[in-house]
Amino acid sequence: MINIKKGIYLSFICAVSLQATPIELGTIDVEAKLDTEVVKDVSGEDIKSADLAEALFKQSPSVSLVRRSGIANDIIVRGQKKDNINVTIDGAKICGACPNRMDPPVSHVLTNNIDFIELNEGPFNVEDFGSLSADIKIHTKKPKKELSGELSFNVGSFDYKKGAFTISGGTEDVRFLLSTSYERGGQYEDGDGDTFAQQQDRYIATHPGTGGMGYLPLNRDMDAFTKKTLLAKMFWDITDTQSLELSYTKDKSDDVLYPNTPMDADYDDGDIYNLTYTLKELGKYSKKLTLSVYQSEVDHPMSNQYRKSTATKGVIKHWLTTKMQGAKVKNEFNMGNHSLTMGIDYSKRNWDGAYYKDNTPFPAARFHSIWDSETQNIAFFAKDKITMDKWELDLGLRYDNTDISTDRAGVQDNSYDGLSGNMYAVYQADKNSKYFMGLGISSRVPDGKELYYHNKMGQEIGTVTLDKVQNREFDVGVEYVWDDFTLKSKLFYSDLKDYIAYNATTKRFENVDATIWGLDISGTYIATDSIYFDYGLSYQRGKKKDALLGQTDKDLAEIPPLKLNLALNYDYDESLSFKAEGIYGAKWSKFDADNGEQPLDSYAVLNVKGTKTFGKNFELTLGIDNLFDKTYAVSNTYKDLTLIAGGGDEDVMLMNEPGRYVYANIKYTF
Repeated sequence: MINIKKGIYLSFICAVSLQATPIELGTIDVEAKLDTEVVKDVSGEDIKSADLAEALFKQSPSVSLVRRSGIANDIIVRGQKKDNINVTIDGAKICGACPNRMDPPVSHVLTNNIDFIELNEGPFNVEDFGSLSADIKIHTKKPKKELSGELSFNVGSFDYKKGAFTISGGTEDVRFLLSTSYERGGQYEDGDGDTFAQQQDRYIATHPGTGGMGYLPLNRDMDAFTKKTLLAKMFWDITDTQSLELSYTKDKSDDVLYPNTPMDADYDDGDIYNLTYTLKELGKYSKKLTLSVYQSEVDHPMSNQYRKSTATKGVIKHWLTTKMQGAKVKNEFNMGNHSLTMGIDYSKRNWDGAYYKDNTPFPAARFHSIWDSETQNIAFFAKDKITMDKWELDLGLRYDNTDISTDRAGVQDNSYDGLSGNMYAVYQADKNSKYFMGLGISSRVPDGKELYYHNKMGQEIGTVTLDKVQNREFDVGVEYVWDDFTLKSKLFYSDLKDYIAYNATTKRFENVDATIWGLDISGTYIATDSIYFDYGLSYQRGKKKDALLGQTDKDLAEIPPLKLNLALNYDYDESLSFKAEGIYGAKWSKFDADNGEQPLDSYAVLNVKGTKTFGKNFELTLGIDNLFDKTYAVSNTYKDLTLIAGGGDEDVMLMNEPGRYVYANIKYTF
């Protein structure tokens, strides 16, 4: 007999075989689009830690990890990261404050609060600002009218501890949700048994002049991080045709260690406020009208207070803040076989940073790192979904006007206009097969760091004359669905005009034309009623059309090599299941050596876990990641980040992944 979990999985496979019809999977309600990967049941499946970047790396072959610490890591999709990926949390856009990517957008929401994630690859989103290589929509849990809740405790290797609590309830008209969590973790050990401090020791021993980057004796054994979160939501069905959604998200991290970076985060505070008002059935030309307003804020000071460098330099602090405000009006209606959406999108980001020594501001000429920069965007967008027999055609168009300014005297303000558009066609050949093709053009403007950034010595890193980046992309692929087997394969070619790259020779950002191409393959094989396999493969290559100024290497930075994900799932019965997943990464043989990248060995790791339910309320999960305790690294050392470097400034300190990690999670639901 097929158990409940397997039944849900089979239902999903059946649903994606239909022609772009809405599907429901638990609380998931999205369209089964071929250019969208849905990462399901994040809070239930990814319980090892609360780090979303690591969860995406394990679940999706298209996602590569940029390891910075035990938490708050970054991601790469299709060879691109940072502002080239648009990230929203329940529709709100949040930006990190740290120019060194200690607090990327995906770090401001934890896995225990996430319902599901839509990963849209390519330039096929016209509703949001700056969707260049990918669009990631994170959907947090929704409140329910029935009183329900969840209490969980997680412990793991390296002194990891986490507790989380969620409660939801209400009436037919008004529903509430409250979720909170607390976690802390020690310095993980790599496969050689080295902690963060010991990884530093190993590097410092062979790189004279880097001793000041080591941790002070008093701080060598301190925890790697602590993190607290709060999520509050209220959904109100005012009438049959009106609804209001309010939410607030708070995350606070303290003393986050970044061992291959000269500084650690003193703290990182994020706040997201979100309001959505919906009107339905207003008339022939308005089936659904949605108004969304949000504000996100991040406060992020980082310093060397735990490092030996304080003996000669004092306590150097780099304190940054950023605020993002946005609003969107979107109208949806139907005309024959056309489903039309039109709207206006507005956002404004402020970013400011300054340097301090022993809590005293640096001299005026060196005080600011980012001089109170402001990026203001307004855009008009339209979409049309056309259904014609076996064909479905998605069309999108967006016009952006963006103004970027700074308070620094004598520095020019910049203005950018951009027209984006795409066409995505799906042909349903028969009940088992689909063919699809996409053409898209999108752009993103330089950010405050790329335009205005200064280091603490007053040296300019930003380049105020940068042009916007344009991605002109072609995607093609197939999807086959049979009774017990699915296969989806995609090939893409991305032509990047004025790509923004960091030049380690000039220590400035510059525009360069480049190309990225790649493919990914994914699917499922159901062997029996109890056993099924998930598989995925991703590969990409990137090249600059010309080397950067003063350089010869044309390899594009941060292009991960081939990655393979393979998982075996075994459902013994309705109460007991097991999973074994392997992740393989090929050797980095193509990399940007001129800009700090280095060869990395291939790796293969095996993760296993088992889950047992007891009655209707209790669930116990036991797992081991990196079962064979391998020593390996997945993220390279591109010098757009400030990392510890010695030996003539070419050999940058790598960050190894965790060694064998054993964890247990117990969950009580009601």
